[in-house]
Amino acid sequence: MEFAHSPRAQDLIERVRQFMREQVAPVETALLHEQQTARSSGDWQKWTVSPQVAALKAQARAAGLWNLFLPDAELGAGLSHVEYAPLAEEMGRSFIAPEVFNCNAPDTGNMEVLWKYGSPEQKERWLKPLLAAEIRSAFCMTEPDVASSDATNMQATAVLDGDEVVINGKKWWSTGIGHPDCKVAIFMGLSDPKANRHQQHSMVLVPLDAPGVKIQRMLTVFGEYDEPYGHGEVHFENVRVPKENLIKGIGKGFEIAQGRLGPGRIHHCMRCIGAAERALELMIERGLTRVAFGKPLINLGANRERIAELRIAIDQARLLTLYAAWKIDKVGALAALTEISAIKVVAPNVLQQVVDEAIQMHGGAGLSNDFPLAAMFANARVMRLADGPDAVHRGMIARVELGKYAKLMAERGIRA
Repeated sequence: MEFAHSPRAQDLIERVRQFMREQVAPVETALLHEQQTARSSGDWQKWTVSPQVAALKAQARAAGLWNLFLPDAELGAGLSHVEYAPLAEEMGRSFIAPEVFNCNAPDTGNMEVLWKYGSPEQKERWLKPLLAAEIRSAFCMTEPDVASSDATNMQATAVLDGDEVVINGKKWWSTGIGHPDCKVAIFMGLSDPKANRHQQHSMVLVPLDAPGVKIQRMLTVFGEYDEPYGHGEVHFENVRVPKENLIKGIGKGFEIAQGRLGPGRIHHCMRCIGAAERALELMIERGLTRVAFGKPLINLGANRERIAELRIAIDQARLLTLYAAWKIDKVGALAALTEISAIKVVAPNVLQQVVDEAIQMHGGAGLSNDFPLAAMFANARVMRLADGPDAVHRGMIARVELGKYAKLMAERGIRA
């Protein structure tokens, strides 16, 4: 693969960096403190959106730094995954930057689903306002009563009944469901338990104001509600929507999920790398400016060696992620399953490792909200579960690798 950024990608990298340096950084700390001060309960109905964030979004859109994730030159930036990856890394340095550029999850994944699989009517009703950031969306897949790392365990249903789809079940960890602008969810449910295991499920668009949709509560992550986004538990009781709300058709849920999750994991991993870079910077700055026992912290113990190890780990994770992005561009997500699973294991673990060392260098301050490190650590730990836990991705890698030895395994009576 070619390691140099394309001229267009390099231009966008510089423009995103400048925008974040001049527009985002000066207000981010105050915005985060404002959110932390206001946090008191999980009553999402009282959550609001900061006017400053709305203003930053308008500025980013005017600057042409908008929908950079979408590989469509008319609706987005038209970038390849390799070209977008370093932009996602830059956004990962900030908690608010992905939303500012309209490149935040789960909206990016939902927009990609609608762009790739949606009908013209679905694109007009939902994709168009999502691309304009007029509304937000959620993705309802994980369930509270089953091990959702195996999607075939899913109990929630989306069943055709004449001209309607009837939806029942419980979902949780539905990120973004608490946002005041969240208007629609993509729901994945069981449609035909007798079909092939990868053709049993469907995805359907469900307006949140449809009768029978009830947000039960917001879930805390390490004691925080993450407003104004929120991760909610949502119950669907005999919700009826037109069959035209089915995405691509009955039984296409797994196909769509694979198309959605591959690029999304690239985005997540590059944001992890950007956050890791910022954490390493904070660690080094702290080590150079704080003194203990008559020496800068950087010169105590094995801190220099730790910094070297973290630099190596970050660069390895970046190269592996860029390789996965390159492979998706060349042969598609289904042919890059090993690489996608590998980066999903590596990048969040590297971020967690870097942030842990940065917290240690900061002492008690690193555990507080005076620095972004505690929130970064929580994000890293969450990412080791979101879009599939580490163990599932390791299992995928092992299965593909052992598949190369199918003949020997068959001779030995070992299951693939």
